[in-house]
Amino acid sequence: MQSGLRLAVAATLCAAAVAPAVGWQRFSKQDADRFQTKLVRIVDLGNGGRRNAKAETTRLTDTEVTSYLRYNASGQVPVGIVEPTLTALGDGRVGGQAIVDLDAVRKQKERGWMDPLSYLTGRMPLTARGKLITQGGVGRFQLESAEVSGVSIPKTVLQELLSYYSKTPENPNGINMDDPFDLPSKIREIQVGKGEAVVVQ
Repeated sequence: MQSGLRLAVAATLCAAAVAPAVGWQRFSKQDADRFQTKLVRIVDLGNGGRRNAKAETTRLTDTEVTSYLRYNASGQVPVGIVEPTLTALGDGRVGGQAIVDLDAVRKQKERGWMDPLSYLTGRMPLTARGKLITQGGVGRFQLESAEVSGVSIPKTVLQELLSYYSKTPENPNGINMDDPFDLPSKIREIQVGKGEAVVVQ
């Protein structure tokens, strides 16, 4: 469960831009609990709980995933990240948005005047978009664009933010967005459509 949550948080930072419709969506505890039930099923199937040899699929909606992050997993989202939102944009493309504390990242080292993070202060909205490619139990992410408060930022800045907010005692350097990653719970692939994703195990 923890590894799945870390992937979701990482996706919030490195995955994608939010579709205009997200602004009016309402997120609820009911949708969060619905995702929680589906997550338990995914983990159970990964632990050998399948009923037959056929592939099992679980459909997840944007609203369920984001509701889960905001309600059921809010205490596990790293301090400095608020209002995370994930969006399936279709054709394998994903998007994400969050309000991110840039001061925490900026102050971790001395910066020169050429470093974009020298000029980014306070809590600001971060959005990004890209393509999630999954096959044979392995996933990788291809960044398309990233912005802070509507201003484009280079990939290196997004990577520094991702590394900072995804680091753990076991992985002090955090996640590198270019690295392939094993999908948890024996997931074979994730098919990203518009507004939803299908997990195949």
